[in-house]
Amino acid sequence: MFSNSSSRRSRVLLLASTMIVPTIIISTARAQQAPVPEQLPAIEITKPGDQNVTRARPAADGAPAPRRPAPGTGQGSGSGSGSTGTGPATGTGGTGGGGRQFAGIVGSSSTVITADDIAHSPVQSLPEILAQVPGVQLQSLYGGPNGAKTAVDLRGFGAFASDNTLFLLNGRRLNDVDKAGFDLTTIPLDSIERIEITRGNSGAVLYGDNAVGGVVNIITKTGAGGPPATIRAEGGFGSFNTRMAAVSAALNSGPWSTSFYGNGIKSDGYRVNNALDQRNAVGNVNYTTSDLTAFLTVTGSDQKLGLPGGRLVDPSIGVNELLTDRRGAATPFDYANQQTASVTTGFTKTLMNGVDLIVDGGWRQRETQSGFFGTVPTISFASTYNDAALQTWSITPRLSVKNVMLGMPSTILTGIDYYDSTFREARGAYRGVDPYHVYNIEQQTVAGYWQHTIGLLPTTDFSYGARVQNTSISARDRYDPNAPFAFDTQAAPLDSNETQYALHVGAEHRFTDTFSVFGRAARAFRTPDVDERVASGPSFDPLTFAPIPQNFQLKTQTSQDVEGGFRVKTNLFQVQSSIYLMDLENEIHFNPVLFYNVNLDPTRRYGSETSASLKVSDSVTLRGGMAITRAVFREGMWAGNDVPLVSRYTGNLGVTWNIWQNYLVFDATVRAWSSRIMDNDQANTQNRIPGNATADLKLSGQVDRFFWSLSVNNLFNALYYDYAIASSFTAGRFSAYPLPGRTYMVKAGATF
Repeated sequence: MFSNSSSRRSRVLLLASTMIVPTIIISTARAQQAPVPEQLPAIEITKPGDQNVTRARPAADGAPAPRRPAPGTGQGSGSGSGSTGTGPATGTGGTGGGGRQFAGIVGSSSTVITADDIAHSPVQSLPEILAQVPGVQLQSLYGGPNGAKTAVDLRGFGAFASDNTLFLLNGRRLNDVDKAGFDLTTIPLDSIERIEITRGNSGAVLYGDNAVGGVVNIITKTGAGGPPATIRAEGGFGSFNTRMAAVSAALNSGPWSTSFYGNGIKSDGYRVNNALDQRNAVGNVNYTTSDLTAFLTVTGSDQKLGLPGGRLVDPSIGVNELLTDRRGAATPFDYANQQTASVTTGFTKTLMNGVDLIVDGGWRQRETQSGFFGTVPTISFASTYNDAALQTWSITPRLSVKNVMLGMPSTILTGIDYYDSTFREARGAYRGVDPYHVYNIEQQTVAGYWQHTIGLLPTTDFSYGARVQNTSISARDRYDPNAPFAFDTQAAPLDSNETQYALHVGAEHRFTDTFSVFGRAARAFRTPDVDERVASGPSFDPLTFAPIPQNFQLKTQTSQDVEGGFRVKTNLFQVQSSIYLMDLENEIHFNPVLFYNVNLDPTRRYGSETSASLKVSDSVTLRGGMAITRAVFREGMWAGNDVPLVSRYTGNLGVTWNIWQNYLVFDATVRAWSSRIMDNDQANTQNRIPGNATADLKLSGQVDRFFWSLSVNNLFNALYYDYAIASSFTAGRFSAYPLPGRTYMVKAGATF
């Protein structure tokens, strides 16, 4: 925590004066200059609208002619300020040609997934939809109809993927200060207008901590601009006694609009003790005029999930539960419950032509209750009950300035981010008994940033930016030695204050309307989360087994990367390809022998990502992509070894075929991945998690206002798993988390 409130206020005022005030002065000075010569590229001046949901929006990567909308996503769905929904899920993103400037973060590789892409996708969960993008890998423990607790990995971070991929909802951070990670299943799919994926470190300037592998920005629909009233309802049934329902509504009256999206799902799950019961809702109110927009968004979710544990494989004793009892549970009584709520509000005001002030703030809360009992639900040395609450307040004012600087079109985005998080966790042997640890951790971050993009030529864009971020942490542990099964000791307190920075420089040049090249270099950082700090020191002496106080201390992880590539875009064909190199210092990882978190020796990521799409005809579109991802230790005792849980090769293929004027549409995707090292096997001596592939099909149609779909996932019943953890002591022994084989889902609904 900061030493006092006055120092906190002074830091905010200092950042405000150094980041925002100069921008106003520059803009005012430019407004008084002589008129711009006619031959200069025009500066696009539009009414405020999109700034309150995104800071750097990649261009929609669509084919020139829009395809027919997916069933159930007609005009009444409420597109708000989003893209037109014409691009394939594996499209190329960015500014492939046509002279459009300042789309997204210049120099970066990006992808836009539209609402139409989501509706066409044969898969049922948001993580699986993201996995259709080249370079995105998944770590799913349970699979299931909505992919609960699935981690999404950009650029090969394995077990720590959730800490190195930054998720945003309408441009606002979703990553919390603990390791629970944001569960993508809490966002109703029907509420999503588009998803913007920006790879690599460059997003750290605009969005801050955790944007190492990349940034995933989820933009929800507003309902603005649609008919006076629309309602959409859908229900479905599928494998494992899965039942789902979704409803949405939008109203428009003059400058006011409001919308609501809700869904619920219940499923017995693929495995024993894997039942899911979840409900999600998103509602918003919008006010839109020519020079002012304002919004209020409220979200909530409630999730109950059984945790079946892994399946043991140990050749030394002749056990292979993957073969003998694949769907069984090692932990038949473990569970994890979660409740979330958030309120966000803000406005965008045009101060003068080309200058917009955007101010928004919010409150977010997540409560979790989890029980871990082993095989028997009794109070014992092996059982643990956690009750945690996390609350975050934030305010993020910024300025967007579009003008002409030194005779060149210019865009400046500058602002301040302030986040205040409070985390409390009670950890005991069982629910209802005194906890032996009560952790209290408070974290405040204050950051100022500046990103400037300028058109050096009509065919060349250049951008640079920087962020300075201060993080203040206060951590305390209250230990009760008299609590049941209290056997360790109290952690040492921590009070720290650290300043980090992020940088970006990028350029893009369009040789023709169809061919362009891009490149960038950037620096990012990741602050240790509270769970890593709780386990940041040895709890027992490795020789005497005497308890040793934890210290909460870990170094901040830093990353530098470079990337370059090209884009090709014609009326029928488009492709994006890039290569990258990323070096990291102090990467945070779990030591499987001593059972605590450490800063690793330097590591490296490098590889390539390519995506393409081909419009065969007005009714058939093909798409595909592949990625090579290398994650290796570059120094220390594991130098040259692969980082666990990263597949070296991944690829995907897909087709959309509108067979009969939207009455019958066929969609298919194939996703393949190579083997990966098991968790805990930094030495790379154990067997690998096998590579595999899945094929997903979907038939859908729409007649008037009624729509339906039939999906079959994992058509060929591949028996696979994304995650396994190797024994630190017995060669060949591991625990794996098997995922479902062939599944189906039938849905039907109507719009009014």
